[in-house]
Amino acid sequence: MAGEINLVIVYDTIFERAEKLASRLSHNPIVAKDVNEILERNDVQIVIEAASQEAVRQYAAKVLSSNKDLMVMSAGALLDDALLSRIIEVAKESGRRIYVPSGAIVGLDNVKSAAIGKIDEVTLVTRKPPISFRGAPYVEKSKIDLSSIKEPLVLYEGPAREAVKLFPQNVNVAATLSLAGVGPDRTRVKIIVDPNITNIVHEIHVKGEFGEIFTRTVNKPFPNNPRTSYIAALSAIATLKRISGNIIVGT
Repeated sequence: MAGEINLVIVYDTIFERAEKLASRLSHNPIVAKDVNEILERNDVQIVIEAASQEAVRQYAAKVLSSNKDLMVMSAGALLDDALLSRIIEVAKESGRRIYVPSGAIVGLDNVKSAAIGKIDEVTLVTRKPPISFRGAPYVEKSKIDLSSIKEPLVLYEGPAREAVKLFPQNVNVAATLSLAGVGPDRTRVKIIVDPNITNIVHEIHVKGEFGEIFTRTVNKPFPNNPRTSYIAALSAIATLKRISGNIIVGT
């Protein structure tokens, strides 16, 4: 399903969780007891982070310096300028690459193309059901009772850089959009909790000298993690297929 790439080893800070995942797969991978088991393997060419922004901060540089490529799903971590500069430098020194899949949004190819010229504005409106915001730092700090919300409520409106801090597991798409376009300070984000929907909706508007882009995606939540979209996982698989393939379609 992911082209010519094979899953060799998996790791989770909760060993039993990784064990359970491995047991469900047709080709049972090794279950690592710690990250070093992965870093020390010569047969591992790319490591996929699907954990958290904190995991990116802890392990990204180590992965790249161990002569492995890295795929980052928690793209919000990359809006930390110091971290991004550091891991890019490590990647250059080791001759490795960092991959950031499109995730749950569409149109990134065109945004990257538009960014070659002049972009005037980029906005992202994310609308999710209450269950998707359970455990979000902003919701917990503000003591928002998600079960009591009866009408759509704007939780946040502002730059992407702050959005990924307040909602680290909800709006990684804002980081991905920022990296493709005009950066985290000029990318404007509005986050809405909507009790009337069950899917996750992302709307993007980009305006510049090229013209305008409007996109709208309506995504089903991932079955075991309603904070993110199912298509985000498919995006990671598609990226792996592109890496291992012999033809590249798209920007």
